[in-house]
Amino acid sequence: MNKMQLTDGKILLRPAEMKDAKEMFSVVQESMAEISPWMPWCHANYSLREGKNWIKICQKGRKDGTIYDFAITDARDGAILGDCGLNDIRKSDKTANLGYWVRTTRTKQGVCTAATLLLADFGFKELKLNRIEILVAVDNLASQRVAVKVGAVREGVLRNRILLHGKIHDAVMFSLIPK
Repeated sequence: MNKMQLTDGKILLRPAEMKDAKEMFSVVQESMAEISPWMPWCHANYSLREGKNWIKICQKGRKDGTIYDFAITDARDGAILGDCGLNDIRKSDKTANLGYWVRTTRTKQGVCTAATLLLADFGFKELKLNRIEILVAVDNLASQRVAVKVGAVREGVLRNRILLHGKIHDAVMFSLIPK
């Protein structure tokens, strides 16, 4: 599964490799203002070392079947556009969380929607998941729009559900199930 790639012809999802660390770091730096409110790992002092550690965690998680994380790349030129993944995989009930982010200069172009559709398809067909959850802070309207665009069902608001930068937030729960 290490060389796994998912594509729709416009974007390509592939596991990040150590050689991607510098470009991924640059993409995070470019997008810090937009990503950091919603991603606790994305903070003002985010370092290249943290990015490399994340790649190591994802490589181990893929081997363990606990994380399936992918760099979102442009299928034409290979440029890194963001990241998406299935995590918090609960094998006992075959469910997972799906998360995503896209670099600032490529938002509002359908990249996140396409990546989410590819990843959900992978989750249902390859991992045989019964349910994929997308948990979004109530104020993160852009991520909620992506969830709606991919056909996720809005199940409700979960009070005090996520901790972002030391502060508790309500979150909207969306779900996808196999068709």
